[in-house]
Amino acid sequence: CPPCNQLKATLFNRQDFAEQSKSFVAVHLDGDAPGAQKLGVKFKVVGYPTLILFSPDRKELTRLPGEVDAAQVMQLLQLGMASGRPIAAVLADARAGRPLSGGEWRLLAFYSWDTDEGAQAVPAAARGPMLRKLAAACPASEAEACSRLMLKSIADGDEKNPPSPDAATRARVAQVLADPALSRSYMDVLTNSATDIVTALQPEAGPERRKLVAEFDAALVRLQADATLSRGDRLGALFARVDLARLDQPRDTMHPKLPPALVKEVRDTAAATDREVTNAFERQAVIPGTSQLLEEAGMWKESEALLKVSRSKCHSPYYLMSELGSN
Repeated sequence: CPPCNQLKATLFNRQDFAEQSKSFVAVHLDGDAPGAQKLGVKFKVVGYPTLILFSPDRKELTRLPGEVDAAQVMQLLQLGMASGRPIAAVLADARAGRPLSGGEWRLLAFYSWDTDEGAQAVPAAARGPMLRKLAAACPASEAEACSRLMLKSIADGDEKNPPSPDAATRARVAQVLADPALSRSYMDVLTNSATDIVTALQPEAGPERRKLVAEFDAALVRLQADATLSRGDRLGALFARVDLARLDQPRDTMHPKLPPALVKEVRDTAAATDREVTNAFERQAVIPGTSQLLEEAGMWKESEALLKVSRSKCHSPYYLMSELGSN
């Protein structure tokens, strides 16, 4: 699938990953393989890709999000192996108010809560309140972990009536958006949850929401231009910009009203992606996402043309065909 190919294109080809992998037994399970879903059920895997780090006695140390930056995944692998404590034990101590090390706070902050599905006995409905409590309990000395937990708690959309963040929380989010280094650190949360964060902070349309959207867009523009990010991550930033631009329009709008400059960026980016990406793994990762970006911007014919021309260049055309069917 495209997200799994993103890992092949950005993480598995890194020399430091190859070196680090000597410290563990790497097992790659293709979810489409016969019998694979039995293990998927056993380990409560419902989203792809899911990376799980186990101890030698098969205890789950941590579950890594596939959408974070490859360099951050490397740090998390090292943290997980250095800690040696199952994430369940770390979480239990945090909820009980016991002291944690800085590395353990980082493991909680980066843990893939979105793909947990109850693996740590945290039902989806309880995840938001739990993340808020962790963010509140996080010590000031672990600023990065605290801010990541705060952003994830705002972005979590499983609650029907999430509490409105206070002025201090809004100020912290504004600080993250204005600071290039901070917004780069939380790139995955900002690009994947832009509309969730905005609607949580400013539920009603109006001047305050427009101000926040403008601040968000400025941060996303920087991420979109950041050459240290993968092409897939930069595409994600542009996708988030389109989502924010159509935030106050009906969700099922087929031809949203977007700023002409943004429409041109989408068209130019799609053309550049098709022209420049030749690596098979990277192409499988970004072409479906590019076609979805075109759809989100209301460019249905351009999306269809890209999908059709890409079929002969793709090692798994099923994902292109399903997108054509969706169109």
